[in-house]
Amino acid sequence: MGDAASVRAELLARLREAVEYDLVVVGGGATGLGVALDATARGLRVALVESDDFAAGTSSRATKLVHGGVRYLAQGDIGLVREALHERAAMLANAPHVAQRLPFVMPGYHWWERGFYGIGLKAYDALAGRRSLGATEWLSSARTRALLPGARAQGLWGGVRYWDAQFDDARYALLLARTARARGALVLNHCPAVDLVREGGRVRGVVVRDAETGVAATLRARCVVNAAGVWVDAVRALDRDPEAPARPPLVAPSQGVHLVVDRSFMPGGHALLIPRTADGRVLFAVPWLGKTILGTTDTPRHDLAREPTPYAAEVEFILGEAARVLARPPRREDVRSIWVGLRPLVKPQADDGDANTKAISREHTVIVGRSGLVTVTGGKWTTYRAIAEDVLEHAMTRGLLPRRPGGATTRLPLLGAAPGRTLTEAPGEHLYGSEAARLRELPGAANWLWRDPETGAGGLSEAMVRFAAREEMAREVGDMLARRSRLLFLDAAAAGALADRVAALLAEETGREVDPAGFKALALQYRSLP
Repeated sequence: MGDAASVRAELLARLREAVEYDLVVVGGGATGLGVALDATARGLRVALVESDDFAAGTSSRATKLVHGGVRYLAQGDIGLVREALHERAAMLANAPHVAQRLPFVMPGYHWWERGFYGIGLKAYDALAGRRSLGATEWLSSARTRALLPGARAQGLWGGVRYWDAQFDDARYALLLARTARARGALVLNHCPAVDLVREGGRVRGVVVRDAETGVAATLRARCVVNAAGVWVDAVRALDRDPEAPARPPLVAPSQGVHLVVDRSFMPGGHALLIPRTADGRVLFAVPWLGKTILGTTDTPRHDLAREPTPYAAEVEFILGEAARVLARPPRREDVRSIWVGLRPLVKPQADDGDANTKAISREHTVIVGRSGLVTVTGGKWTTYRAIAEDVLEHAMTRGLLPRRPGGATTRLPLLGAAPGRTLTEAPGEHLYGSEAARLRELPGAANWLWRDPETGAGGLSEAMVRFAAREEMAREVGDMLARRSRLLFLDAAAAGALADRVAALLAEETGREVDPAGFKALALQYRSLP
């Protein structure tokens, strides 16, 4: 039995302690983890619980971009662009091993596109100011072909290169969780909130149940934040008088689909952006961890499945648009993995009788109910830190938390923060930053379970599984192969083939049985196109 068993036992022991927290956060995605880290950095006593694994929902299924919001500039929302550019700089500074700048090229297949989009992107540079990641350049057709060797040459008038950024979303979320824990927060995955504690009409805590043991515990708190993403309405329902009429749902989910193909379809280190597809949407071809991500869609969804599946029309849309711009059109059989993320789009809300304080922006919504329950949803990864500050400001304004100065996380390096190799390369030890040396000390550091088939680079070792169990709170096969390693998102068939071996290593480390069957079924879903 490895150290992971004692780590989990220590966390569960803390869960049962009779203490009152300043803040309990429900939800371990980008927003919830951002709130927990910010509050902890301000010296508050904080606990966070997540029903599944950190970033298991929307926060691990992004397009992997940290962007200032070029499309918002086109819509005239200058304030939102400025905020996103500020937050982009903070993300890259705080975790440079998993968040880095990335060059983008917009190829022009109509004579006017190169000049039109170039002018807009020059304005983007001006707004970025000293936070600019590189100057926008107009490109000749020859230069565009050199930077985008996978793009269709026929009809190419030239292009525009600009700079934004990309990241490993799940690993960034994990670093938020681990950094908050290192600063004293109780942070626990696989521990759903099953009820709220109410006293005198006020929410004063959360009842949680450990998914592994079934043991329940009560976390008492001055303030409870509901940061459950697309599932915030389920938590809000726990705060409703059963005899009162049901509240209208806050979230109208939309899903985004991404297809992953080999890097050979889009060689090089530049991302391709088509700003306007046949139906007006944006298409990306992004180099990421040795593969190429194609996406994304934006389709209304009327259910909240934990593992949503793509619609056939979405797959055909992405493949069809990719065929218009890539010299070698990808086919269905070329897709290595397909994943779907649900976006928590916020419905326009009339006063539903629940909120005395409400702040609604185009990007996120914060509601403080009469009971004191703070609900936050919407927004995007790039602005997670600003959203967290907004949540805490609302809680302090309502007297739910003591007033503490903000800005503590603007420059707060996350665990392992160190300059690293580019995220366009195949995964490996460089994703661990300054913690790579500790990783190499663990058993199995030279035993590679999977190597990138295109480059031969080492991608997943036995030591990485042990590190995930001991240091990163991994409990299940999916925790490891979907989020500590991103293999499920890169090559679902390869991930499924490793499920038994990873389950055995996790069982050895955690001292408990780990069943790989559920993950094998999930891996099959990720490589099956409708």
